[in-house]
Amino acid sequence: MTQMHSNTVDQDEIERFSRLAAEWWNPKGKFKPLHKFNPVRLEEIREQVALNFDRQLGQSKPFEGLTLLDIGCGGGLIAEPMRRLGFEVTAADASKTNIEVAKLHAEEAGLSIDYRATTAEAIAAEGSMFDVVLALEIVEHVADVPFFLTTCADMVKPGGLLFVATINRTAKALAFAIVGAEYVLGWLPRGTHQYSKLVRPEEVEGPVSAAGMTVIEELGVVYHPLEDAWKRSTDTSVNYMTIARRPTV
Repeated sequence: MTQMHSNTVDQDEIERFSRLAAEWWNPKGKFKPLHKFNPVRLEEIREQVALNFDRQLGQSKPFEGLTLLDIGCGGGLIAEPMRRLGFEVTAADASKTNIEVAKLHAEEAGLSIDYRATTAEAIAAEGSMFDVVLALEIVEHVADVPFFLTTCADMVKPGGLLFVATINRTAKALAFAIVGAEYVLGWLPRGTHQYSKLVRPEEVEGPVSAAGMTVIEELGVVYHPLEDAWKRSTDTSVNYMTIARRPTV
């Protein structure tokens, strides 16, 4: 059993991203890789949610009436498109600076999003549950991965979905996602990721399954340099997403 912690916040990680907060919505800035990466993640989320809840993607707000929690929301790059799709969105980040940036941008866009400078544990302690929980590019930055994943899974309603996206702990990921992306190409600030904190798929599947959820898909996301685009793939050796569903009974 995982040792319980009051929270899973890694303060060094929070301070690192807080210093970059003003860059969140600059598509040519330090978060440029996320702006390029997001479309493929959004596509997968939309398709899985539509299939799971029997919604039609052709509608203007296909997910109206569903609730979504975005943990580690940063500046709101995922929370905003989710709100536009009709979700009632709660978005949380341990960095108050990130939340202030996200709030301001959402207000300017005319979007109503419940942004909170808090943690997954604090929201779970309220007894809150959601139809969809997103934990995207965050597990590699928390202090206790199993506890964090269990906390996220416990907030998924029966019949709901959990999406976890992160970087695999492999030699290939070290070469491409850290050495290549941070030190050679400069896509990300140096030190954004630490190899020892990267998470393997089985390290996601274990806690999620133990929390009563069923992993329904695991897919990779691969960069195609000639097209300058990210695409879904069966190759999970670098970037991957795990999708799990909580049974209705």
